[in-house]
Amino acid sequence: MKELLEGSRAVAEAVKLCKPGVISAYPITPQTHIVEELAQIVANAELDAQFVNVESEHSAASVVLGGEAAGVRSYTASSSQGLLLMGEVIFNIAGMRLPVVLTDANRSISAPINIWNDQQDSIALRDAGWIQLYAENNQESVDFHFIAYRLGEDKNIMLPVMVCMDGFILTHGLEVVDMPEQEKVDKFLPAYKPLYKLDTAEPMSLGLLAGPDYYMETRYAIQETMDKVLDMLPKISAEFKGVFGRDYKDLLVEEYMTKDAEKVIVAMGSVCGTIKEVIDEQRAKGKKVGLLKIISFRPFPYERVYEALKNVPKVAVLDKSVSLGAHAPIATEIKTAFCGKKKMPKVISSFVAGLGGRDITLESVREVLRRLNQREVCLDFIDLKPELLKEQYGE
Repeated sequence: MKELLEGSRAVAEAVKLCKPGVISAYPITPQTHIVEELAQIVANAELDAQFVNVESEHSAASVVLGGEAAGVRSYTASSSQGLLLMGEVIFNIAGMRLPVVLTDANRSISAPINIWNDQQDSIALRDAGWIQLYAENNQESVDFHFIAYRLGEDKNIMLPVMVCMDGFILTHGLEVVDMPEQEKVDKFLPAYKPLYKLDTAEPMSLGLLAGPDYYMETRYAIQETMDKVLDMLPKISAEFKGVFGRDYKDLLVEEYMTKDAEKVIVAMGSVCGTIKEVIDEQRAKGKKVGLLKIISFRPFPYERVYEALKNVPKVAVLDKSVSLGAHAPIATEIKTAFCGKKKMPKVISSFVAGLGGRDITLESVREVLRRLNQREVCLDFIDLKPELLKEQYGE
């Protein structure tokens, strides 16, 4: 049924349909509305689950680790500093191969204090062993939660999944969302039957000490499983289309007018909607431009990206995060996709925009395309305010 819903409430309703048995989270803007709504759902007996109130995000992550380790489907959500406070447990959850699902309402990282959107928080944890899926709009934010549980709980995967949605832009934005019936969700996402769990009847341990003779193989195993995820996502996408009717192709990337494009912008998250508007505008003027939207950032779909961009003369990568002291995160992955390949774009330029919630406007995207006409740039910032730089650093 189609409803006009705030993004956070839509995600809460989606999580309810997934029937987790353990939910724990600590409120932090702009994630708060999600767990606030879920707390009300549990209190109203609309969902048979334990909602555990905790004193910090570290504890919330620990609770869902324990819930999942006991064999119960578990859920949490966080943002920004809260996600970083979870960091220790985030690595543990992946290392124990526990398919927790977490919603990250993407938000900038302090200092200075800033509550607005960029993607620095989830990017900072990109190497934790979690699958990361990035949503463009609230329909994707809803659907990716069903996909996240279906993927993470697959017996060949058993890894946690982070669904990333841009804070405020999506979490507090109202959009028409097609919320599926419980019967369809149950068909796509069966009850969770864990491969292993803590059980006094059959004692076992998780997360034990692993010395140099064993530790490296645990990392290798997760790396190999990430490769399996790249094969699994297109299959799950086909299953999803069969049940719900919405087609996310291979769930790795989305190509928007890339086939004959002379310029392509690569991006992920809600900014892709703005980029599509500019592409439509430029196409109407006869200019061959396109968008490659990254959906799966971890694992990163190198081969899929290569196939989409190998014949494109000029590529602009637009990041909403920055790896201070190095090149921008998405741009680094895009360039890696061409390592050892015979064909590649003549220009791959890297741009950073939208940090701390600064608007990425239609004109911002036009500026990216204009700069792509110039020489290749390793790293450039869009919409900087020179007067503020001068005020802080002088001449």
